Amino acid sequence: MAVPKKRTGHSAQGHRRSNWKATKPETTKCPNCGATVLAHTVCTECGTYKGQPVSLKDKAAQPAVKEEKKAAKKAEKAADKEEKAEKKTAKKSAKAAAKEEKTVEETKTETEEKTEE
Repeated sequence: MAVPKKRTGHSAQGHRRSNWKATKPETTKCPNCGATVLAHTVCTECGTYKGQPVSLKDKAAQPAVKEEKKAAKKAEKAADKEEKAEKKTAKKSAKAAAKEEKTVEETKTETEEKTEE
């Protein structure tokens, strides 16, 4: 293995490293909260990455939101079922009323026919 004969001096080392320049890190804006974030990292403000919750606190909050949405959907379905049931009962009562009117009219015509005889 090659071993240098003499130690490199500070000046030579500095000349060699003269092109090693620090670059400014790439930053982007978080699509969720708008905070400035390093590229390809989790947002420190809201804990999301590419719009998905990543941190533990956000993951714990996410199921609660899903449960609320599910509860709202169930409530909507129940309301729809109630409306359908009300419509059915209204139709049935309208049909029953129509039948009663027909029977009343038939009895009237029958009584009129008997009286004519």
